[in-house]
Amino acid sequence: MTSFPRDSAHLEDAEQSMEHLGVLLLVLMSLLYLPLAEVFASVQKCPREEFPCNNHRCISLNLLCDGVDHCGDGSDEISCFNCNTGSNHCVVAAPCIHNRSICDGKPDCPNGADEQLDKCTGLHKTKVCSKSDFTCANGECVPISWRCDNSNDCKDGSDELGCDINECKDDNGGCSHLCVDLPLGFMCDCPSGMRLVKDTHCEDVDHCLDSDVCDQICIHSNESLTCECQDGYDLTPGTGQCKAKGGVAHIVVSTIDGVKWMDLNGSEERSITNQTGTPGPLATHNAKNTLYWASPDDDVIYGMPVDSSDHRSSVLIKASTGIVGLAVDEIHEHLYWVSTSTHGLHVVSLNGSDQSQLISGLSRPTAVAVHPLLGLLFWADSGTSPRIECARVDGHHRKALISSSIRHPVAISLDIPRGLLYWADSDRHTISRVAFDGRHRKTVVESNGYLDRPFGLAVFESRVYWSDRYTNSTCSANKHHGGDLQISQRLGPVSPAGLAVFHPTFNADKAVPLSETRGLLSDSAFTWILSLTVFLSLLLVVAVLWWMRSEFGFARSVSLIEHTAVKESQDPLLLAGPTVVHEHKDGTQIGSVQ
Repeated sequence: MTSFPRDSAHLEDAEQSMEHLGVLLLVLMSLLYLPLAEVFASVQKCPREEFPCNNHRCISLNLLCDGVDHCGDGSDEISCFNCNTGSNHCVVAAPCIHNRSICDGKPDCPNGADEQLDKCTGLHKTKVCSKSDFTCANGECVPISWRCDNSNDCKDGSDELGCDINECKDDNGGCSHLCVDLPLGFMCDCPSGMRLVKDTHCEDVDHCLDSDVCDQICIHSNESLTCECQDGYDLTPGTGQCKAKGGVAHIVVSTIDGVKWMDLNGSEERSITNQTGTPGPLATHNAKNTLYWASPDDDVIYGMPVDSSDHRSSVLIKASTGIVGLAVDEIHEHLYWVSTSTHGLHVVSLNGSDQSQLISGLSRPTAVAVHPLLGLLFWADSGTSPRIECARVDGHHRKALISSSIRHPVAISLDIPRGLLYWADSDRHTISRVAFDGRHRKTVVESNGYLDRPFGLAVFESRVYWSDRYTNSTCSANKHHGGDLQISQRLGPVSPAGLAVFHPTFNADKAVPLSETRGLLSDSAFTWILSLTVFLSLLLVVAVLWWMRSEFGFARSVSLIEHTAVKESQDPLLLAGPTVVHEHKDGTQIGSVQ
């Protein structure tokens, strides 16, 4: 029978087909079962602290009405009403309740959802009290004025805990002068004639700096102010402004195309050097009509007379790379600079000799200034610990003037007649000032669209000038309050760097004004030293006269001189002293002060 083999083959094929069909059915059933299982699982009732989505998912109540579709079908956001600021949504019915009602231990929503949030733990839940309230240990909120009033306003009495501590007993509370203990905490206070700064320290009130009406010398007497100007300046009638005599002042600014020269309003711009390259700092020697500048890429400091006709500069000295700040001592003929490559402050004579490093270990120095008459150096450091420091010109007696609320000081300039240092902070977009002793700090110019990347800074007459590398411009504003912003020059695609003001009278070889001396000594110290000097001088005169009388016997003459000296000095110590009467051989009596 030849058909049997064929039938057997058909049976084998049929069996294999059935096996394949069974596997296919199992796969299809698995694919169908998985989503059904998920659906059936989600049909189960969600826990009380979770929200049931329309697609049968469960999500935390904290995720409701937050503007995000956590369910996947939007059902957690569908029933939300728009609540005002300071209120929140209930879950199901979606009414709005005040934030103070959330987690206060009392259900305000119909389903109690305001007490079921994850952040609520315990019967009395943690809540955020307003700034005018005190948060009790049990989460209650009571008015902060009820704290330490000898009445238990919190149910747990926590508003009356820790109220008998006198913080002033420990290091005077950190106050420099007066510490006042309060029922809750303490406060620092100052004696009369002083004011509180930084919440803990007192400084003398300076009526001249507070009023800010005098450009240069200010004299405070009998509750009134008198403005004066130093030599070379005229006082504008009816104002405290001082205008320089003898010619027009100019702004000198370094750019990639060389050093440019322009008057204060930006007109008559011209190049005075043909030196190109990365622009850097510059400084002027007004008395010698000379300009100095450097490039951070080079190790050379250049010098050139500003009235040079060939625009050629000469190499003053081989210094160091990374020079970012220059300053000239016009009296002692020294040039100072700071370098980011040496991390130090250097000095050299203007003839190129006696080069030395005065300060080392700076993080990222950016600027330097010198006060020849006082023998002081100032510099800025914008590194890991931004600050402005000062020292003697020999590098000794180093101290910090500014070390707080400062980020990236990039330029400094001195207002010598007023005893003030100005600095520009490129991160805070401000120009500020401080007295040479670190007191009387004030922000003068705040961000105005032209302080994004300041580099150079100078103070002249009643204005402060700066260069801005973001707007490619030179600008100025009132040095007292920052008003009257003026854009002196827009340099187009050319980015400015170092900036200085050049004027024949803008020299350092002037007598130290009274306002500056008072910036270094307090009024009381200055008066005490002056009185002591006068008193010692009078004692010296009396001693000399006594010696002359004893030595030469000029009794009558000495008596007359002594009487005249005492009368003119009107010194109370001399007038109040006892008088000893001596009798001369001829019977004449003479008196002397003991």
